[in-house]
Amino acid sequence: MSGHGGDTPRTDLARRIAGEITLSDDPGATLRKWRTDFDVSQTQLADHLDVSSSVVSDYESGRRKSPGIGVVSRMVEGLLDIDESRGGGRIRQYARVLSAGFESDIVHDLREYPTSVPLDRLWEAMDATELVRGDTDYVSGHTVIDSIQAITRLSSDEFYRLYGQSTNRVLAFTGVTRGESPLVAMRVVNPTPNAVVLHGVTEEELWPHAPKLARIDGFSLAVSTRDLDAMLDDLRALP
Repeated sequence: MSGHGGDTPRTDLARRIAGEITLSDDPGATLRKWRTDFDVSQTQLADHLDVSSSVVSDYESGRRKSPGIGVVSRMVEGLLDIDESRGGGRIRQYARVLSAGFESDIVHDLREYPTSVPLDRLWEAMDATELVRGDTDYVSGHTVIDSIQAITRLSSDEFYRLYGQSTNRVLAFTGVTRGESPLVAMRVVNPTPNAVVLHGVTEEELWPHAPKLARIDGFSLAVSTRDLDAMLDDLRALP
């Protein structure tokens, strides 16, 4: 993992999150996105910071003026402290993927959103037909990959890096003819993303077992045959 000198994954991640919140057009919404990604409630964060939960709520909703770097740093450190107290799973996950670097023939696009986006907006941008609705209605990013190149060339550890900063994203496989290989890959690589799109295949052409596997693993599944370049343009315009 690349970092700054002797930085630990935690300090590298803290800098990244704080920078994204501070530079965001809507810092409160970006703070809320990260808190949600870390599965920390407003009350838990407030208790850790020894403030009332209304303080966190007011920052996230914009009722208080945008937090300064000092407040942002305290909140970010609070999220990381809480994660470490739970075993540090989120920090380890992000550490694996902070410097995702792939050949362009494997990854068409990998983006993090400044705020969580309704999954239905992704379906609209991709002109996708949802076949299975998983455990979440919002995502925080997307990765679009060439299915054959990714499945044949990436190791399990490299596959994790496709998730960018979080598994709370849409992972779209292009060049799909039936969908069997991507769905089998999802069974082997854990954790799975929150949503999978199979691009290039219709519902009628899809491998019959695909929806069942998606339900077992709890992720949303959709198919799309939209022109790839046009789809990528609309995805890059989100959120």
